[in-house]
Amino acid sequence: MKITPPRKEIERYLGYRGFTADDTVAPVIDEAIEELSKNLQPKSVHKVFDIEKLTDKEISFAGIDIVSEGLARNLAGCDKLVMAAFTIGHGIDQLIRRYERTNILKAAVFQAVGAAAVEEYCDMINEQIRCYAEATGHSLKPRFSPGYGDLPLDLQKDFERILAMNKNCGISLTDSLLMIPSKSVTAFIGMYPSGKDSGSDTSCSSCEECSLKEKCGFMKN
Repeated sequence: MKITPPRKEIERYLGYRGFTADDTVAPVIDEAIEELSKNLQPKSVHKVFDIEKLTDKEISFAGIDIVSEGLARNLAGCDKLVMAAFTIGHGIDQLIRRYERTNILKAAVFQAVGAAAVEEYCDMINEQIRCYAEATGHSLKPRFSPGYGDLPLDLQKDFERILAMNKNCGISLTDSLLMIPSKSVTAFIGMYPSGKDSGSDTSCSSCEECSLKEKCGFMKN
């Protein structure tokens, strides 16, 4: 599986808004993309569950009870959901640490390239999940991750337990619930019957609603 992170996304993660990288940064991006391609170890795991309860702020499935208006809006009209975890492996973290000691610009570029690469990988696996959903008469909602809006980051523990992330794709959690490797993603993906009104909200939480917005340097315009 070849992962090619979109250049526009890399530049967005680097903070470029409405213009492209200059002649100093552009070749560093090219070098980072090439080097990362040799150090990718993408893995993912996901499971599908029936939604047992869905109100305007409560979701229940597989013995889990979640209170989140944001996730409830995202799942409006769904009868199933997917729990998924994705990572591009430890290689990117090793590259970032190496260049933090020798080339700060390149370390920053690798942060951006890694972030864009894991999102691209998520999209690729998302398409495989979409094919499964369509085969069962369903369509998909956008991914919605712990930490978005009012969805507690503490749910990472449920992803770890239910998906056996460490065993299945090598993702572990720190005491502060950060994921290792750092370029990893967990997400809920709603499944709703095709042709059925899925509700008015088909998006994930906006940057303005996100509980991590004050710490995030990658907010979308």
